[in-house]
Amino acid sequence: MENWSLVSLCVLLGLTTRWTVSLNTYSGTSKPPMFGDYEAQRHWQEVTYNLPVQQWYFNTTDNNLNYWGLDYPPLTAFHSLLCAHIAQLINPEWVELHKSRGYESPAHKLFMRATVIIADILIYIPAVVLYCFYLTDGSTRRKVSTLLCILLYPGLILIDHGHFQYNSVSLGLALWGVLGLGLGWDLLGSLAFTLALNYKQMELYHSLPFFCYLLGKCAKKGLTHKGLILLLKISVTVVATFAVCWLPFLSDPQQSLQVVRRLFPVGRGLFEDKVANTWCSLNVLIKIRAQLSSETQLYLSLAATLLAVLPSSVKLLMNPTFWQFKLALVNSSLAFFLFSFQVHEKSILLAACPVCLLINELPLMAIWFLLTSTFSMLPLLLKDGLLLPYAVTSLAFLFLSLYLLSALDRVTVDDLRIGPYVRLYRTCFPTINIPLIIKWKFAFFLLAMAGLSFTSAALEPPANLPDLFPVLVSLCAYFQFLGCLVYFNVVQLMESPSVDDRGKKNKVKKP
Repeated sequence: MENWSLVSLCVLLGLTTRWTVSLNTYSGTSKPPMFGDYEAQRHWQEVTYNLPVQQWYFNTTDNNLNYWGLDYPPLTAFHSLLCAHIAQLINPEWVELHKSRGYESPAHKLFMRATVIIADILIYIPAVVLYCFYLTDGSTRRKVSTLLCILLYPGLILIDHGHFQYNSVSLGLALWGVLGLGLGWDLLGSLAFTLALNYKQMELYHSLPFFCYLLGKCAKKGLTHKGLILLLKISVTVVATFAVCWLPFLSDPQQSLQVVRRLFPVGRGLFEDKVANTWCSLNVLIKIRAQLSSETQLYLSLAATLLAVLPSSVKLLMNPTFWQFKLALVNSSLAFFLFSFQVHEKSILLAACPVCLLINELPLMAIWFLLTSTFSMLPLLLKDGLLLPYAVTSLAFLFLSLYLLSALDRVTVDDLRIGPYVRLYRTCFPTINIPLIIKWKFAFFLLAMAGLSFTSAALEPPANLPDLFPVLVSLCAYFQFLGCLVYFNVVQLMESPSVDDRGKKNKVKKP
């Protein structure tokens, strides 16, 4: 009873934080003609409610794709349709064709904000609670602390409940997939992740770890009997789920092809806004988009992404444990964010979600990454008028997570899980104190983050360098992300094969 009381308090605090952030402005508030992501989600409700499904992804007189055309998979469209039916019952003006464009009112804002928090309650938060209590080690206090820290991660709260999106749906479904695999329910895990992929195509960031883990597990069981049967069951589950989600678009091949074209708009180029990834950072020195053709940019990003994710995927395939799976989720999503084509700043949430799953085992590095991911979206948050929520939620997360998880006390070589690397490193540099260096680097990052946050909000950039502060923010965050990619790969690749799903040494039973 006491445990569930603590869980209820954590959930209540998480929901209160979300609702408090939602009282602020949202993306594109009173900014015609395009407004912002809030209007995009509202417009999708208008389109799906008023137009036949065959027109949802096509450019027509009633569906101008240049005005927030649908560019997410069918499950997002069905979610928009569900919300539209509820909106129509409350106030038909909210989804009236053409006339509702740019609609804003306090009542509509309340409705839209409520749809996001309900999605959290139904999908994301239950998955987090179950993960913390069934797939994390330690005392009840440690599990509750982990739960609270994950629920208070500021990046997801600020984007979903401030900026306005439904990332908690796709990330929540992916987390249900992780939960299913962690509990040994492989078919449930496959179903949940396939739904996540059919909600947002960016879940491809997580697809290789799911594929390699399940294939490696089937191979260990033997691909001639039990393993083959499991592989067939998983394949049928995935194909059937895809078929159900895409059913309205399968009757006409042109329908399916148009949806795919909308999901992968390669014509947009390598990147758009200031993003803390390799191509945007490199563009400061070398104008890649001007010097390389679009096709070359596409192949370059594809090759770089595959090279970055390959070591992690191969290690998981050869050693399919749950601990390796969690590390591979981080390494895969971070590699995709840093090197893939057409990355948005909000895509860092796809790497932040699996990092949250490591906050109990690797607290300092996880906290460091999660703060960096929030900081990397600062230019977007400032544009939306979310400076105060950004500052308050980031500081609250920093102090609570450091205190509850004793993060600064858990920075020994064993705590950081870099023992093999340090032993190799100390053959050349025997006197270097790596844990102390990491503490100092963390402190330096906090100062840099605070300084750049203040200057971005309070100072005007030079007239000849209007993008100075966004570029500095993205560069600072990029080097943190690059360091984290190296670190998490080192942890995964140098992990001993005798480590089980939760990072503990297996006990060998005597015959």
